[in-house]
Amino acid sequence: MTPPASGAAAARPGPLPASPSAVSTAIADVSEISGYFELGIGPIEAGWRPLTDLAADPDLLRRRIVDVAGRLGTDELRVAASILFQGLAARLWSPVVGAAVTHDLLLDLASVHWREASSGPLPLRAERPTGRRILDPAGVAEPLHRDVLTEVLEPLARSVREIVRIAPGLLWGNAASALAGTVRTIAHQRPELAARATALGRELLALGVLRGGGDLVEPVPGQPFFVRRSCCLFYRLPEGGKCGDCVLIDPETRRRQWAEALRRPGGSS
Repeated sequence: MTPPASGAAAARPGPLPASPSAVSTAIADVSEISGYFELGIGPIEAGWRPLTDLAADPDLLRRRIVDVAGRLGTDELRVAASILFQGLAARLWSPVVGAAVTHDLLLDLASVHWREASSGPLPLRAERPTGRRILDPAGVAEPLHRDVLTEVLEPLARSVREIVRIAPGLLWGNAASALAGTVRTIAHQRPELAARATALGRELLALGVLRGGGDLVEPVPGQPFFVRRSCCLFYRLPEGGKCGDCVLIDPETRRRQWAEALRRPGGSS
């Protein structure tokens, strides 16, 4: 027999099912933050595929990598795979982290579907989305990490690496950067939630394969910036350069970029 848990773990309440109306309200609100946070609600018609297909169908994933390479104008599939993975990570983190921070709700990804798009954030939709109420915000990082990273991004990363030779640390740096971008967007669009979003981001960045991927720092309170410890290879694109969180940026240039970003309306980067 398993002994009963003790201390804080025993007292911490787990997530409970949320009502359909609460889930729909959270999705509608979070979807207004930006296109990466949008989650449609409606029938799953022809052309929509389960999220699991992204990792389970190697031919599909290879086609998407090749398509991204063509649109970016590169013949380096590892660069295209890196950019694709980071975009998908951002697309998955955004609505889930957004709902957790703004509505104390854990969105379930099991019922979410996607479809092809020639540009912009990957369209996502669920016919009857479900979620769980967060009764203890201090305990949300681990289930959120499991839902997004363990259940979806880790299988996807394994599939990517079977197609393209690419370092796992690079992919996890991309996932960390995508998470940090989600946090920064919430801080800009919902400044009253900046502290909460940043705290959750830091908790997630300390878990599993995200640990050591970079640091979420605040040169000014409520204005989080990320400094990653790997490179996404964006600089290798014909029109590429160094991303704002790039490990290759020297400290003085980084401080100047932060100062310039903070002077813009809303502190946008």
